[in-house]
Amino acid sequence: MTTRPLKIAQIGIGHNHASANMHALRKLTDTFEIMGVVESNPEWKIKRGNDPAYQGLPWLTAEELFALPDLDAVAIETDGFDLVPTAQRCAERGLHLHMDKPAGESLPEFRKLISTCKEKDLTLQLAYVYRYNPAIRFAINAARQGWLGDIFEVHASMSRYDGHNDHYRKWLRQFKGGAMYIFAGYLVDIVIQLLGRPEKITPFLKQTRKDGLFDNGLAVLEYPIASATIRVSVAEVDGMKHRRLIICGTKGSIEICPLEMPAEQYDSHPLSARLTLKEDVPGYKAGTHQVDCGPLGDRYTGQLTEFAQIIRKEKPNPFDYDHEYLVQEVLLKASGYENSE
Repeated sequence: MTTRPLKIAQIGIGHNHASANMHALRKLTDTFEIMGVVESNPEWKIKRGNDPAYQGLPWLTAEELFALPDLDAVAIETDGFDLVPTAQRCAERGLHLHMDKPAGESLPEFRKLISTCKEKDLTLQLAYVYRYNPAIRFAINAARQGWLGDIFEVHASMSRYDGHNDHYRKWLRQFKGGAMYIFAGYLVDIVIQLLGRPEKITPFLKQTRKDGLFDNGLAVLEYPIASATIRVSVAEVDGMKHRRLIICGTKGSIEICPLEMPAEQYDSHPLSARLTLKEDVPGYKAGTHQVDCGPLGDRYTGQLTEFAQIIRKEKPNPFDYDHEYLVQEVLLKASGYENSE
């Protein structure tokens, strides 16, 4: 496989992570050559087209993008409704896919996308940024190494406060699952890495205001000896500071709170995990430890670097097609999509 920079383009600027993703791509000059940006919605170009992330890059039509010679990959950053249809069109043209989340309200459409990627041997990477969070990686690795014994409880929470933002609440209201659909996938992904497919999923979707938005949700995932709870709210005051992950097992526990620092502290403030052990493990004695996991650094650079390595066959995709499908299946059920099949 060639070691030249991979030729990549971004389709869409409507996703809330679009500009940050492009900033990360532009820093990886030895890894990617950015061919341009596509945005067919004039409203998004007015709102976000002048973002510094896009300065100096050519604006292309979809037809111009698909006509580019030797294009390797695309970053799909459209508004939520268009992510999977856009990715499908790109996959049919043989392009590797870095696609932002979540993967659509239709499980059959996502299944079709995965089938196309399998048929054409394409990389499909969903942009769940917590996969590359050093504190969360530490916690998952500790659980997998058996430090915590048999896991019997996982509690994950990802909230924020948008009670003042009627425009954002109106946008969220377009999705049947509301806040759970948009945010819970990050946490579902973690639970599945720890425990696999649940036996039963029970959602509880609530509204704190009479505007039609399910802004406060809980899902309970049941396993043979374990249960996991996932909570999401966009009505929690200072909720981002309360985002947490707790993993409990028969030999110990891990708690991370907050899951990440504010953006301006990504490089300067380390993330930490509270590790409590019944027995000694390599590097840690029995008892409680506050583990310095190092700073986050950047939400996107790690996953985009790995994206290139997977395309080049330098490493297998640690989140394969089956994993991505299961995350989406569980997310939809946890968000109240009863007939997601």
